Amino acid sequence: MQVQVLQHVPFEGLGSIEAWLSERGAAVHTTRFYQSPVLLPDPRSIDLVIVMGGPMSVNDEREYPWLKQEKAFVKEAADRGTAVLGVCLGAQMIASALGARVFANAHKEIGWFPVQAVSTDADVFRFLPQTTVFHWHGETFDLPPEAVHLASSAGCRNQAFQIGRRVIGLQFHLETTPETAHQLIRHCRDELVAGEYIQSEQVLRAVSDAAYRGINRLMNEVLAYITRDRTTANP
Repeated sequence: MQVQVLQHVPFEGLGSIEAWLSERGAAVHTTRFYQSPVLLPDPRSIDLVIVMGGPMSVNDEREYPWLKQEKAFVKEAADRGTAVLGVCLGAQMIASALGARVFANAHKEIGWFPVQAVSTDADVFRFLPQTTVFHWHGETFDLPPEAVHLASSAGCRNQAFQIGRRVIGLQFHLETTPETAHQLIRHCRDELVAGEYIQSEQVLRAVSDAAYRGINRLMNEVLAYITRDRTTANP
């Protein structure tokens, strides 16, 4: 399985996804947009695209000119039927690439908060009725055309969506491990201010390993769902 990771900052990496890919012998290639030059492969050679998070906005094309190139790549991959997973900024990237609006949410959402499944469609990924997941975002998106709404939360209506059987966008982070949470806190500590949906650093650091294992298992299920006929491909 050929995998292309789109990474926007060095402190938001694959987390638990790395082990899942390694167990399947995937050939993993990473485009690091914070380095130059930016090189993207032919989407026809890729089985899975993983678009990671980052503190910038998908609307910041003047400051980050590579955003246009990334959006074009994501759109071509999705249009071709390639499996595409977007996490946080990555979900916003998919939405923007497919013509939807990305904008500031009414609340920043940072910490462990529940999301509720909203879709009853039998032909989409089925989240638990309610599960607590890790969030770190200040923007949200309208659903792209033909997207199925998968999950919502009290602080943010559009938490997850699916397009076809290959594309899933997650506003929240299921890949987070204790180490990747530490990196986010370290690099984005200034965002931990008082807010209805912002937990303190003390609360974030007190989360049990079992909570991380739970969301990581759910991430494995998402990955298996969008790659279910690709994981046996030759690496």
